[in-house]
Amino acid sequence: MPDDMKQFLLAMILSTFLTGPVGAEPGRLDRVLAARELRVCIWPDYYGISYRNPRTLQLSGIDIDLARELGKDLGVAIRFVDSSFAKLIDDVTEDRCDIAMFAIGVTPARMEKLRFTRPHLVSDIYAITTRSNRRIKDWADIDQPGVVVAVAKGTYHEAVMRERLKDARLLVTAKPQGREQEVESGRADVFMTDYPFSRRMLETTDWARLIAPPGTYHLTPYAYAMQPGDERWHSRIESFVAAIKRDGRLAEAARRHKLGPIVARD
Repeated sequence: MPDDMKQFLLAMILSTFLTGPVGAEPGRLDRVLAARELRVCIWPDYYGISYRNPRTLQLSGIDIDLARELGKDLGVAIRFVDSSFAKLIDDVTEDRCDIAMFAIGVTPARMEKLRFTRPHLVSDIYAITTRSNRRIKDWADIDQPGVVVAVAKGTYHEAVMRERLKDARLLVTAKPQGREQEVESGRADVFMTDYPFSRRMLETTDWARLIAPPGTYHLTPYAYAMQPGDERWHSRIESFVAAIKRDGRLAEAARRHKLGPIVARD
């Protein structure tokens, strides 16, 4: 066999080994590396996770920090794409971003549409009421006749509270800051949230009061989400999650944003 033919066949074999069969559609990792850019979906109202300060417009939070670490590991720039829990599935599956990194609760409904990494955080559910609300003194006062419980549309709190509430009325709001406004105005008694967002309310308002469950109420693991089907991309992101747990980057980012109590310990 001529030497040039041998070299051609060797090149074809190496190409197939590295990138898949000849003519195959490039995978997500190949496209990200070729573009030298990673598109990361975030919810910019998620305090401690992926929060855009309304005055400075600067982004901060544990998943902002870790997205930048992922960009460093891949050697690419990061482009943040505004999303929300209501738009999450569409934004990921319709290719508006390569990965969603905003502490996404892993739920059965989302698992039907998205592929998740192993969790990096785990949170219970908490309630926020006003300091002046006389009806709600502790957790047992929430699911009572006449009580209005607000949740944000598309969050896992909506599904959990639809199942758990027996006597209180559920109010689902889709507008930004809707659940907070409903409670502050008195149209709702409490809104349900998680550990990071409860920190925001206590640290940035003078009217919020935290109601914590007396024991574990509903623990939800938080992870990163992507389109299903690309095993190489999923494996690369899983290796990143394993690395930040092993080398301390996750613990350090959690400490920086006061989220140490909800770091996943696996």
